[in-house]
Amino acid sequence: MRFWIAAILSFSFTLSAVAAPGVQSYDVVVYGGTPGGIIAAVAAAREGRSVILLEPTDHLGGMVTGGLSATDTGNIDVIGGYALEFFTRTAKKYKDPERLKGRTLFFSEPHVAEQSFHEMLDQPGVKTITGQRVDKVVKANGRITSITTLDGSTYAGAQFIDAGYEGDLMARAGVKYTFGREAASQYDEPHAGFYPAPLRLRTVEEMSKDDPCVDPENGQLHYVHGTPTKISPYDEHGKLLYGISDEPWPQPGAGDRRIMGYNFRVIVTNNPANRLPFPKPAHYDPSHYALLLRLIEAYPGIRFSKLAHMKNIGFDKYDANNIGMVIGTNHIGFNYDYPDGDYATRDRIWAAHKDWVQGFFWFVSHDPRVPDDLKKQAADWGLCKDEFVDDPQHWPYHLYVREARRMIGRHVFTEHDAVRRILKPDSIAMGSFILDSHAVQRLVHPDGYVIDEGNFDKPTRPYQIPYRIITPLKDQCENLLVPVCVSATHVAYGSLRMEPQYMMMGHAAGVAASQAIAERVAVQDVDIKSLQSKLLAQKQVLELPEAAAALIQLNEGLVIDDEEAEYIGRWKQSTWGRCVDGFYRHDDNASKGLASVKFTFTVPSDGEYELRYVYSAAGNRASNTPITIHSADGVTTMKIDQRKPAPIDDHVLPLGHFRFTKNAPGSVVVRNNNTDGYVTVDAIQLLKIAP
Repeated sequence: MRFWIAAILSFSFTLSAVAAPGVQSYDVVVYGGTPGGIIAAVAAAREGRSVILLEPTDHLGGMVTGGLSATDTGNIDVIGGYALEFFTRTAKKYKDPERLKGRTLFFSEPHVAEQSFHEMLDQPGVKTITGQRVDKVVKANGRITSITTLDGSTYAGAQFIDAGYEGDLMARAGVKYTFGREAASQYDEPHAGFYPAPLRLRTVEEMSKDDPCVDPENGQLHYVHGTPTKISPYDEHGKLLYGISDEPWPQPGAGDRRIMGYNFRVIVTNNPANRLPFPKPAHYDPSHYALLLRLIEAYPGIRFSKLAHMKNIGFDKYDANNIGMVIGTNHIGFNYDYPDGDYATRDRIWAAHKDWVQGFFWFVSHDPRVPDDLKKQAADWGLCKDEFVDDPQHWPYHLYVREARRMIGRHVFTEHDAVRRILKPDSIAMGSFILDSHAVQRLVHPDGYVIDEGNFDKPTRPYQIPYRIITPLKDQCENLLVPVCVSATHVAYGSLRMEPQYMMMGHAAGVAASQAIAERVAVQDVDIKSLQSKLLAQKQVLELPEAAAALIQLNEGLVIDDEEAEYIGRWKQSTWGRCVDGFYRHDDNASKGLASVKFTFTVPSDGEYELRYVYSAAGNRASNTPITIHSADGVTTMKIDQRKPAPIDDHVLPLGHFRFTKNAPGSVVVRNNNTDGYVTVDAIQLLKIAP
């Protein structure tokens, strides 16, 4: 009897069941031919498993073959494994050594990227079928046994991987998920929930130049996020312009079901030999672009390069993306029904976004109210004849779904995991891109002008991605891995959603699926050390020693980080050098006498404590930073030289011994009055002195 039970269990972890007539059966069924899905399928097949890859659309490759050709990478040192193999393989097709260096390695034409993906799939014999939208999922004893697509085809498997941008297989399998924005209070995330964009005023001169305005602090473009000027949201009759809401503002940080804007990443060229004119959309309404016209009128001489962000990918081709100045190619606010929508709803949203983006380029290049010089600049650009050749208009195959559903799995990856708690024992890959959210909605500011809401771009440290975020809770499904719609908050997903990270998480999912079959266990129970060993052998990057070394570990006493301090005046966040929990702040060597920081704390017991100050030393720091300490002994003032490395670990400076009581909070106040350089604040530490 025991023999037969063991045999049945062994069989269930290899092939789901004897396939019924007409049912195709595989070791691993991958749903979603995104880059993450392709790499997952390749990884499982290279482990010797039979694999089928099902793609809902007619083309494999997702956004990498659908227009996102200027890959968002962050720190390229974290990109490894089969993802790096793909980018290297693609770059080598150009027979240009320069394309194998730096960021150019990650730029390629869509049709060339598609060739590489097909080659990688063909070599281990992955079967691929396009035009397969999942309809039904059958489960038994906590495991998926088969899925059926809309055309009636059924696919059985031992392991399943949902690598679609929408998480449709995951949702139909009964796995818990969410979409929209968590409230700031849910996971204590500073950038969660309702988040109005700042007013970032730009001059007419700035907008009439082609050169980008780069923020020296983080290297990002000034005009990526934020309203450039105050524009009325109403027409001459007092009606709201198209796409603007005058709903009452909620409290900052309030959660909702809204998501960041989608667009099409359009490949454009200014080479007449390969250029097609921008097409007029099927449903064109010039009144929809009234806000765009007002932006143009507000900046006489505005350049076309300030309306669309175009990144050169070589061969006179550019990846045209949204530039984020109140209005652009993002169709903000018109995608809220997409994540949980049925296929008809999504098709409608897809078509509306196509109309919007085509209309955007058509308006700028044809509307009689647009200045002639700007129209000419726009008309110098067009679509590429040699890209997306299966589409009559040569339009990109894929809508840029920046976020849809997100699984609620064994660990919810939050903002803190990307910036402070960056080390994970079950690391399967690494990320490093900024926390990046495009606008979620377009609103009327209380002061009467139009403003974007929901967009931000905040730095991260290179962080480890844990296996737990691609695995659902065990009681929901034991044989499903989700490397795209991963378990993360809206804020953290803004960094995780980069295509290299999807690929690397897909790589881990493919290997883990094979390992679960070999070990005859649920995906949640695979041996992590064995998985990591296999991934490392396949050149996946699981850690950067320098990233961990950049963190100052304060494991004793009471530690109050800069995140917990109170600020007056302007203080900028930075990641340069070593610091506690990933970040420190500085006064930007400006507004002297107007900026201060207050660390307030309560000690656990009365007594004498050694008080330490943590800062980032450098030659441009202030040599006379004033510090005021409020203790049970009274008020103590001193000045410290932040140009000199501190005696403990170069960053930790003992300030002296002070008495504190648990019934009276103490404090440390740092000011920038009359200082002669940058004032930096990172943390304070208190160590109790033994009596």
